[in-house]
Amino acid sequence: MKRLIVCLGLLGLLVSPAMAISEFGKQWKSEYLGEGANEDFVKLGRKAGCNVCHVKDEKKEEARNEYGKAVNEFLKKEDFPKDYVKENPEEAKKKIIEGFKKAGEKKSADKRTFAEKIKNNELPAVDAKLDD
Repeated sequence: MKRLIVCLGLLGLLVSPAMAISEFGKQWKSEYLGEGANEDFVKLGRKAGCNVCHVKDEKKEEARNEYGKAVNEFLKKEDFPKDYVKENPEEAKKKIIEGFKKAGEKKSADKRTFAEKIKNNELPAVDAKLDD
């Protein structure tokens, strides 16, 4: 029984950082793939999944694509611990969306802002390796 408790405790420590990342993904989908979004863009965004911010087939922790790097300038998982997100869901959502908006002002390698690309129903990063 003690082993089970220790294992669950350790698992909880490992899951907590992922909570922020999953919250970022959840809010991105809600903001850009939610009600009123272009149907084809919704499919594209859902298919891309984590690769909206990360490079396909590489370690997520190490391989952010250009959009993921821009988002990371404004959103740090350490600023969104599990308890904070649970206790302040609206405040957390507002801060996350704000971070996406600020990242959207940055330019992609193709010289367009990420926000322009998303508005045109395109995934933001050119280096996500999704075409392979």
